[in-house]
Amino acid sequence: LTRGVTYGVIFGVGYGLALGPVFGLATGVTHGIAFGWELSRVARKRPKPGFWFDVTMSAIRGFGYALGAAFLFGAKFGITFGALSTIGQTIGYRAGIRPSVDYALSTRPRMTKRLFLAVLNRTVGYAIAGYVSALVAHRRVGAVAVGLEVGLLVGAITAIVTFCMPMIEWAAENMPAKRMGVIGVILILFGFALQSVQYWVTLLGVNI
Repeated sequence: LTRGVTYGVIFGVGYGLALGPVFGLATGVTHGIAFGWELSRVARKRPKPGFWFDVTMSAIRGFGYALGAAFLFGAKFGITFGALSTIGQTIGYRAGIRPSVDYALSTRPRMTKRLFLAVLNRTVGYAIAGYVSALVAHRRVGAVAVGLEVGLLVGAITAIVTFCMPMIEWAAENMPAKRMGVIGVILILFGFALQSVQYWVTLLGVNI
């Protein structure tokens, strides 16, 4: 639960600040579930997951992208982007590119060459997915710009999560249960507070 909430907040805030609260909520919830589930297995030294586990993890995250992208750019874009994300991530998983690559616990941030290459791979892959999705949605004008924006955004957030992951994993494995519970509750309340900002802005008549 602590892993899921922590990763969910990081992804949700990152995507939410860039693409709005709906996209942030959709990706935050789905990425939190997938990352929490997968990394908990790794921490407990479970057997290496099979093909259908990889498909499930990829589909959960792809579903979040599909929902958020459909809200912003329309159903065709969202469905295409979600499908390409699921397929691309599944291929990446089978090739060994997964959140648990070079898994380690540490009290400091960490970025290895292999992790950096994985971030670069996702940046390029999602840039292509964004471009193709824009073409399918008949958004030929600006399709390249959409692809670059999506790719750079996904790459940047992936880099942040990858950099901080050793500290998050260390905290999840070593922090006292009571303290962990308090932090989890604070993160949940912080997430609710962020989601309420849009309603306060409307209620107070703040122009953006």
